[in-house]
Formats: sequence, structure tokens, C-alpha cells
Amino acid sequence: MTLAQRIAAAASALTGIDRAHAPAVFASSFGAEDMVLLDLIAQHAPAIGVFTLDTGRLPEETHALIDRARDRYGLAIDVYVPDATQLQAFVRANGVNAFYDSVESRQACCAIRKTEPLGRALAGKGAWITGLRRAQSVTRSDLPLEEFDAAHGLPKFNPLADWSEEDVWAYIRANAVPYNALHDGGYRSIGCAPCTRAVEPGEDVRAGRWWWENPEHKECGLHRRPIAVVRKAAENPELTTS
Repeated sequence: MTLAQRIAAAASALTGIDRAHAPAVFASSFGAEDMVLLDLIAQHAPAIGVFTLDTGRLPEETHALIDRARDRYGLAIDVYVPDATQLQAFVRANGVNAFYDSVESRQACCAIRKTEPLGRALAGKGAWITGLRRAQSVTRSDLPLEEFDAAHGLPKFNPLADWSEEDVWAYIRANAVPYNALHDGGYRSIGCAPCTRAVEPGEDVRAGRWWWENPEHKECGLHRRPIAVVRKAAENPELTTS
């Protein structure tokens, strides 16, 4: 499939989601893939809502891009933040950087900063949309274009599931789409500042996320895949290519 065909398919998917599942929302972390989807939504389905999760630890470059995106597209972008009481209790008990201590501590931090706010963002919605791609990691190698999110009780769509990283950047360059300045410094996947680093040549796209953990653990809870699927992908790395 050519890039033009992938673009047409994604645009068609977005308009269809808007018609069939209103009110639908797009969960954006303002990574490269999400900027492609934001550009497509602005053109083809502007009624789809856009939100982001501000964990309190985002890089300044991400905040700057959110402002640029508002100016460029004229879309309202809702920002959800962690529950202050939960976050304060966690930090008091575990410290500001407890996520480095263990996978369990890191997942607990993500649950407060990301998963709980996501639940509030999706409450009452008809569907949600993400910028996930199969080639991003072993935890996403079986990613479908459409799935049912049982945790939130609504359909979930991944219109760029079969796009390559080259497709994403070809679209950004061709359409002058704004993107996070950290990408120019070797960051291929961007999350919270203390949990993200640049990657080395030849490393996996998400090698810079929670780099101290094993690949099969590298999800924050927003998009966790079944462990049997993750193990199968880890044993067959060719499944992650596209």
C-alpha cells in the first residue's frame, strides 16, 4: 500500500468514526504519529474531540508543541491532570522518582498520572482514537485497526496501526506538520521527561522509554497488551516489523 493510500484510508476511518461513534475523542501525547492524526482530524473530522494527559512531568518541548498545535489548527485541546490527592499521597509515601525503583512502582506512578485521568477523559464518550503503530514495540505487534476497550467499555481505533515510521515522517514533511523539537535530538518516542531519553542508532523506536526495564514491560497502562501476546511477540521479533 502506498502512503497516499494509507492517508486516504486513515481519513476515511476518521470520518466514519465521527459518524458512527460520536462523541469520539482522540487521545494525543503529541508524538509524531499523533501530530499526523491531529492534522488529519483538523481536515476531515474536526468534530472529533482532542485531549491530552499532562502528567506533571512532561518536557517543556511538549508543552510548547501543544500551544503550537492550538494556534495551527484552531481546535480545542482538553488537558487532564492527575488527581492531586492521589498524587500527593504517592509522592509522600514513595518519593518523587519512585518509578526508578521497580516495575511495580513505575506502573503505580503511571496509574496515577495517566490511567486514572484517562478514565475521566473517556467517560461518556462513544469511542477513542490513538496514534499507536504495530512497529513501535513488541507489546503492539498484533495491534488491530479497531478493537474493543473492555476496561472503558467502548471501541478503540488505531488508524495508523499499519503505518511505518517512514510513512509518519514523510507525511509530516510533505504537509509541514509541527512536531516535538525533541525528535530532532534523537527522541523517537516521547513521554514524561525523567522516563524518556534519546535512542542510539539501531535501537528500537521505544528503547528510550523506561530504558531500565525489559521490553515486554514497556507500557504505562493506557495500552497494555495481554501478556501472552507480548511474550509471543518477544519470541518472534520479526512480528514487529512492517
